[in-house]
Amino acid sequence: MTTKEQILTLLEDRQGSFVSGEELAESLNLSRAAVCKAIKALRQEGFPIEAVTNRGYRLSGEYDILSAQGVKKHLNREFQVSFSPSVDSTNAVLRSMAEQGAAEGTVVIANAQTNGRGRRGRSFYSPADTGIYLSLLLRPVNSDPRQTVTLTAAAAVALCQAMEAVSGAVPEIKWVNDIFLDGKKISGILTEAAFGLESGAPEYVVVGVGINAYTPEGGFPAELSEIAGALWDKTVPDGKNRLAAEFLNRFWALYAAGDPSAFLEDYRRRSLVVGKDITVIAGDTETPAHAVGIDDSCRLLVRYENGETAALSYGEVCIRAM
Repeated sequence: MTTKEQILTLLEDRQGSFVSGEELAESLNLSRAAVCKAIKALRQEGFPIEAVTNRGYRLSGEYDILSAQGVKKHLNREFQVSFSPSVDSTNAVLRSMAEQGAAEGTVVIANAQTNGRGRRGRSFYSPADTGIYLSLLLRPVNSDPRQTVTLTAAAAVALCQAMEAVSGAVPEIKWVNDIFLDGKKISGILTEAAFGLESGAPEYVVVGVGINAYTPEGGFPAELSEIAGALWDKTVPDGKNRLAAEFLNRFWALYAAGDPSAFLEDYRRRSLVVGKDITVIAGDTETPAHAVGIDDSCRLLVRYENGETAALSYGEVCIRAM
């Protein structure tokens, strides 16, 4: 734990009460200069720390600031969590770490992304302070390429359950990787795998999640204003840390179970597309169809207008207007 994390933990434990610089230094075996430096750094990250002569420091007001230590205190198992104020893409950072041998359970979290990515090469809007951008490294044993579909589905269910537990909202899933609330997208999931040349099985899998926790100041960009939404409309103390941890806890339980039946019914229940007329998008081709259901491998079952049926493992769909 870094000096900043140690001081933040102590101040959070004494939320609302003053802690003298001398007590912080003695409790953590630090110099007063190190305490002052850490306090300054925490303030720069947005933590509302008051300083009063002869009384010390305290955290004041309501705030929701994402941090590694903030996430860790809500986890029910050990993850190797690293946090950055901003990265190009948490998935890209974690893929690089995976190539260097990072262990399963490594997590990269960022407060902002400069090159956040969605499916089909699209960008994912990732402004500072309003979202959660998180990637988790998996190293599945005895897996096959089809497992990436079920891992994405498991992540979608875990994220919906986490949102429901932390906020009370009841999100829905637009196959295969988007989370919607009140008709607007509030989260996207990007699962990427590296495959062995001989085995054809995934050597590692990175599950990336981007969440719009709050609406950015000034709103979403014009091109997103009609389709993007946020989970909360006002500050929820420690909300982002709790949500990130809740997702990791729930996803890991589903992953460890190794059985899609552990989440399949919830996945079906939350489906936004089943029973609706859709357009199946494959490359530059768009084909009208009807979403019939979701099979036991989390594939979308569709019936085309010519009567033919298919089970889709990948691709994109959009709901057709009535």
